[in-house]
Amino acid sequence: MNTQDEVGCNADAMVAGQAQILRYIYGALDGMAIRCCVELRIADIIHNHGHPITLSEIANGIASPSINLDGLRRLMRFLVHRKIFQVGDGEGGNEDVYSLNHCSKWLLCDADVTLAPMVMMRTDPSMVLPLHVLSRSITEGGTAFKMIHGEEMFDFSSSNSGFNRVFNEGMACTAKITINAILASYKTGFLGTKGSVVDVGGGTGVAISEIVKAYPHLNGINFDLPHVISMAPRYDNGVTHIGGDMFEAIPPAETIFMKWILHDWSDDDCIKILKNCRKAIPKESGKIVIAEIVNHPTGDDPFVDTQLTYDLVMFSHFSGGRERNESEWKRILNEGGFRRYNIIKIPSLQSIIEAFPE
Repeated sequence: MNTQDEVGCNADAMVAGQAQILRYIYGALDGMAIRCCVELRIADIIHNHGHPITLSEIANGIASPSINLDGLRRLMRFLVHRKIFQVGDGEGGNEDVYSLNHCSKWLLCDADVTLAPMVMMRTDPSMVLPLHVLSRSITEGGTAFKMIHGEEMFDFSSSNSGFNRVFNEGMACTAKITINAILASYKTGFLGTKGSVVDVGGGTGVAISEIVKAYPHLNGINFDLPHVISMAPRYDNGVTHIGGDMFEAIPPAETIFMKWILHDWSDDDCIKILKNCRKAIPKESGKIVIAEIVNHPTGDDPFVDTQLTYDLVMFSHFSGGRERNESEWKRILNEGGFRRYNIIKIPSLQSIIEAFPE
């Protein structure tokens, strides 16, 4: 390759790099456009018609006396470009019609399984503002969330009922998605379990309720902080809610389940929690079932990008929070009293880590 060709290649690479950086800079609009879609319930409006609909029909479903039709058109054009919705020709080809696809079906507010509450939680101003001081948390130390709000996230949640509701709803929707993947791929794991299963940090009890529904021979205990338990509904399948602190003691059970709990905490804190888990289960027959990200930087896993992103979420929002690879999980499991473990991949952002006491 001659010098002129090299200059041309470098110029092309710089243009491509510019385009990539600009895409990342304006990437914040992706999340906010999806939030707008959820707030306007656009996916539900299309779904309720049962067939592709025009922009005017979407506008009528929003039912605003002063709707900005041009703004709605531009939003839909953006979301179609992002492959959130599909667009096609209507009757006679006079007007575009919009329909749902595999992405927008996850934004249905009225669906049993949905990501809409997670959209609202992750784009909530309380969650977004800490990202503005990410550089300060690196240069000065400390948690970006605490720099903005003056307290750690769990303390902030306990004293702000509105944020607590948004946070719990976001966690509940992902709990349902993850537990569906677990029940589909880890059938024998709970089938062979006897007695009680306690969901440590179980939020409003969605996950343990689904486990007990699928395995009615089990007794379910939902264990979380008192202010979280206070918002938990009553379940007909006999789930018991218990308020407490996992750093002090965990209710005794044959099996302990934890979904997205340990990634919120430092290694030392995780070891404390695991030691309390060890005390709560029988040495001979007990086990813990952990649903967490196990980072693999390479591979064809469709969740790899999100897994790496979540590590920055943990860094910015939790003091000591982090996503871990297998060797990091092995170390804290060993020090927590669980030297035998299996990692089971499931069709989810998380994997199953099944661990047994020594």
